[in-house]
Amino acid sequence: MLTITKEIKYKTARSGGKGGQHVNKVETMVEGYWHIGSSSLVTTEEKMILSEKLAKKINSEGFLMIKSQSDRSQLGNKQQVVKKMTLLVAKALVRPKTRKATKPSKAAKEKRLEGKKITAETKNNRKKIILK
Repeated sequence: MLTITKEIKYKTARSGGKGGQHVNKVETMVEGYWHIGSSSLVTTEEKMILSEKLAKKINSEGFLMIKSQSDRSQLGNKQQVVKKMTLLVAKALVRPKTRKATKPSKAAKEKRLEGKKITAETKNNRKKIILK
């Protein structure tokens, strides 16, 4: 996993929600900014992948922005930001396996046709019998 903690810039603000007077005077919400374009931790190819996959989370200046306000302390929220960001980047860099085209086996084809025959027979049995 990447250790991007050195390149993250933090910004604090007052956290919303419950907490009364304490919330109104303490800045516990943390926003983490990481500039993907100037990062030395990822290659140019990985930068392209990250900018494509995380386009909705990257602002106009090219910063990946993650915020956390779930913890009651600033330090806890900083750790949450780092955790979220590393998970997000690691998930974006995982390459999906390429699909290998395969044909169904003879047994699978026969099983499918047998199932179709059974359903056709049950539907046929539901029809009204017309006597002539």
